[in-house]
Amino acid sequence: MNLVGVDYQNFRRPYLTGMDRLVEPGQFNVLLSHNPDVFPVAAGQGYDLTLRQLYYQMVARGYIENSERSFKNFGNVIDDGRLAGLIDWEHIVDRTRNLRSNGHFDAPSDIMDAAAKSYQIDKWERQPNRVEVWVEKDALVGVIEVICRRLDVPYFACRGYTSQSEMWAGARRLLRWRDAGQTPIILHLGDHDPSGIDMTRDIVDRMTLFSGGVTVDRLALNWEQIAEHNPPPNPAKLTDARAEGYVASFGLSSWELDALDPATIAGIIERAVVALRDDTLWAEAVEEEREGRRLLRAAATRWEDVAEYLGA
Repeated sequence: MNLVGVDYQNFRRPYLTGMDRLVEPGQFNVLLSHNPDVFPVAAGQGYDLTLRQLYYQMVARGYIENSERSFKNFGNVIDDGRLAGLIDWEHIVDRTRNLRSNGHFDAPSDIMDAAAKSYQIDKWERQPNRVEVWVEKDALVGVIEVICRRLDVPYFACRGYTSQSEMWAGARRLLRWRDAGQTPIILHLGDHDPSGIDMTRDIVDRMTLFSGGVTVDRLALNWEQIAEHNPPPNPAKLTDARAEGYVASFGLSSWELDALDPATIAGIIERAVVALRDDTLWAEAVEEEREGRRLLRAAATRWEDVAEYLGA
C-alpha cells in the first residue's frame, strides 16, 4: 500500500486536485481521514470505532476489497497513519484492553457536581415493558451504548453464545420484572451467519428453561436489512456445524453486524425501543429526573452554604 496523505482514495479515483502525482501505479493508494468522513462523522455522533468497524465502513463504500489480506494491510496503513499524525488516536479504540482505576475528586462540591450530571432515575420503572439490548460482539458495545444510555435501557455483550452463568442471572433478573407486573423483552443483535442466527434460538431456548420463556426479538442482522443496506458479504463458514441449514436458507454468503453504519444500528435499536415505550409515562419520568438534577446542581453551586448548614 502507498500512504499518500490525508483523505482516502483508490488508484484511478483521485479525490483532491493535485494529489494524482503522489499515486503510485500498481499500488493500493490511500489518503486517510476525510474521504469518506468515517472518523469525523462517527466521532460527531458519539461513536468510537474499532479497527474492524472502520474497515467494514471502507469495504461498504467500495474502497477496498473484503478479505483477510485486505484487513491485515488496512490495519498496517492505519497504524502508519496514526504514527504519522494523520489520524486522531482517539477515533479508534481497543475495547478489550483497558486500564481501570478509582475515581478521585478535589473537593466535596466536585462530587456533588458530578452527581448532578450523572443523576438518573429508572425511567422504565412505571413502564408496561422492560427492555434489554443484547449484542453478539463485545466490539460493538461502543456503538450500542450511545443509544442505549440515551434510551435508558440496559445493554449486554453476549460475546458469542452467552455463558450459562450469565443466562441464568439474566433469567432471574427478567423474572423479577415479570413479578413486578412488567413484560420483559430482549432485543438481540448478531451476525447473519450460521452461528449468529443460531445464537438467537439459543437465547430463546435457555430463557425458556430458566424462566419459562420471555419475548426475544432478533432485531438485527436480518435478511431484509441485508437487502436494504447491502453490507459487504463474507463466505459462510462451511465448517460450522450449523452451516448446512444456513446455506439451504441463505446461500453461501454471510454478513457481519459490524458492517452496518453505527448510525444505522442505533436507528434500528431506537425505533424498536420507542415502539415498546409509553411516551406519556416517559415524559413524566424525564421531568422528575430533571428536577432532581436541578436540586443537585444547586447544592454543588452553594456547597459552602450546605457545609455551613451541616456544621462542617
